[in-house]
Amino acid sequence: MTPDSPLAPHLRRTTIGVLALVSLVAFEAMAVATAMPVAARALDGLVLYAWAFTGFLITSLFATAVAGDLCDRFGPRPAVVGGVVVFALGLALAGAATSMVMFVAGRLVQGLGAGGIIVGIYVLIGQAYPDRLRPRIFSYLSAAWVIPAVVGPVVAGTVAENLTWRLVFYGLLPLVVAPVVLLWPLLCRAGPAEPAARLPGRVWLALVLAVGGAALQLGGQQLEHGAVPLGTATIATGAVLVGLSLRRLLPAGTLRLRRGLPSVVLLRGVQAGAFFGVEAFLPLMLVEHRGLSPTLAGASLTGAALGWSAGAWWQGRPGLSIDRQRLAVAGSLLVLAGLVLTSSAVVAPTVPPVTAAVGWVIAGSGMGITLSTLSVLLFRLAPPGEEGSSSAALQLSDALGCVLTVGLGGVLYAALHDRAGAVAAAGGGGGEVDIAPEFAAVFAVMITVQVLAVLVARRVLPRPVRQGAPALRHVDVA
Repeated sequence: MTPDSPLAPHLRRTTIGVLALVSLVAFEAMAVATAMPVAARALDGLVLYAWAFTGFLITSLFATAVAGDLCDRFGPRPAVVGGVVVFALGLALAGAATSMVMFVAGRLVQGLGAGGIIVGIYVLIGQAYPDRLRPRIFSYLSAAWVIPAVVGPVVAGTVAENLTWRLVFYGLLPLVVAPVVLLWPLLCRAGPAEPAARLPGRVWLALVLAVGGAALQLGGQQLEHGAVPLGTATIATGAVLVGLSLRRLLPAGTLRLRRGLPSVVLLRGVQAGAFFGVEAFLPLMLVEHRGLSPTLAGASLTGAALGWSAGAWWQGRPGLSIDRQRLAVAGSLLVLAGLVLTSSAVVAPTVPPVTAAVGWVIAGSGMGITLSTLSVLLFRLAPPGEEGSSSAALQLSDALGCVLTVGLGGVLYAALHDRAGAVAAAGGGGGEVDIAPEFAAVFAVMITVQVLAVLVARRVLPRPVRQGAPALRHVDVA
């Protein structure tokens, strides 16, 4: 193993610890989605089913914002260690749940832990790895999601059906210790990069953001159930709260597409929103519209995970010397091409369903290229002493992009599906619903969002301050 490698002797322990911790969070994310229906039925809590997902996301928003401040002031140790402890408590609480309310509470606690872990890991990477190795370690992180994405749902489904869904949560508890032990020496040495000005009221801003995110989710559900005035008012309130908090929590100029770090943060949210906005509806489209089995429909998501890992590996290859902005644009264009190809299976009945799966692999590879590139640029462009808050801003943008697009997609689908059903019933079609227009509308919105992502990708580098200023490029590690 060469000295310039994340697996070189002086970095091997850190790399294994980081990958183990990320894999743990990834497995929980993939496995819980499979075990959730079994748990909800066992606890007679299907009415709260959605909140088991959205509650996790809302508390992770809060924890992400707070963890960024903690890392800037004290280094990554409080965020990583505290996040792991809280995450483990959430696993235990969910596994021991005797009611759906208790189960949702466990998911809320898990979200708090996961938010702290991810921000802390990003800051730890920024301190432990030199710039020339960051593209490769971020490609390793993408690969750490692949095995959980492939194995997690199968293992969780088998355990939940044949043993008990509680083991999906309890089984992860022994695994939280090893990553902390591996990372402990580095965590003890790591501290804040340099003193940074503290943003007053960050905890309150994080709380406002979490409440706003909850309002957006609740408003979307109200609209789906026909409560249009109430849902509209709730969404408007949530949008105001989110907007007020983001103005302080994101880099100045993010919402105005300012070049450099603001556009890096914005691109993360816009592109994640477009991709996951389609992913949320892709299996449903393949099953309901194209007649695939749930197993085959789910396999399309696995293909995207493999493509994601391949794209991340490619951008991190030793010897690659392509301008990081060009990589961001190329990845965004691949995602756009993948979304268009996937959508063709909706609007053109003659297109075979396998086209959607191929398109999704292409989109996944673009995500791997772009998101790994953005993570590298984050540490190059973050102001000294603000690596924690900048990492938190990147994660907040990602999460909020997904909340907004998936929520909008759900509202569109519900509204158009109900209308199509009414028309079919009135037309004497026996109530059969051609649901292609609903999916076409959702996918068209996500493609439009991705077009915006391509435009933002052209602004991720600041303008040179002088003639001949060096471009920010991938440093050759060969």
